[in-house]
Amino acid sequence: MFRLYDYLESGNGYKVRLLLTQLGIPFDRVELDIVKGETRTPDFLAKNPNGRIPVLEVAPGEFLAESNAILFYLAEGTPLLPSDRWQRAQVLQWMGFEQYSHEPNIATSRFWISHQLLTPERRAQLPQKQALGYAALDVMEKHLTECTFFVGGRYSIADIALYAYTHVAHEGEFDLSRYPYIRAWLERVRLQPRHIPITHGER
Repeated sequence: MFRLYDYLESGNGYKVRLLLTQLGIPFDRVELDIVKGETRTPDFLAKNPNGRIPVLEVAPGEFLAESNAILFYLAEGTPLLPSDRWQRAQVLQWMGFEQYSHEPNIATSRFWISHQLLTPERRAQLPQKQALGYAALDVMEKHLTECTFFVGGRYSIADIALYAYTHVAHEGEFDLSRYPYIRAWLERVRLQPRHIPITHGER
């Protein structure tokens, strides 16, 4: 059985929990509090030297880090990862966008605000983070004016990757009221079979 090293409030961890649940794959979940430094212990660093969750133990002693790599691994051979070469590349394109343009700004703002970690330095950085986060949302909104899901007109791990932090963007003080297409897409994702909320606790 897979074992997922996770932090319940993490959107990156949520991506993996959501996919595992939607694919009907059983797993054990190990909660690690990143605020308390539980991913910086020697034991965890032996699993992921980068000291971040999520980490999926796919077999005894075999650990896979980076949320989108885990999504790609789990979705292989399922309808959530297209078999068409071009569409697979588009899935990876959107997952790269999520990690490079979306997550560093929307997720970071959410983390700082929701955990009350706004030091004076971070407070000074927040307007730029939010400007870049809105720029990412603008890209998504434009794309969704022409499609129901991000790739090939069907739900995929590209949607899971982008949904994770978009649906809680308000916790980082992002206003989604200006994005009707994103809000409609969020609802379509929420209505997918076996959907779970980010607050879905230990199994």
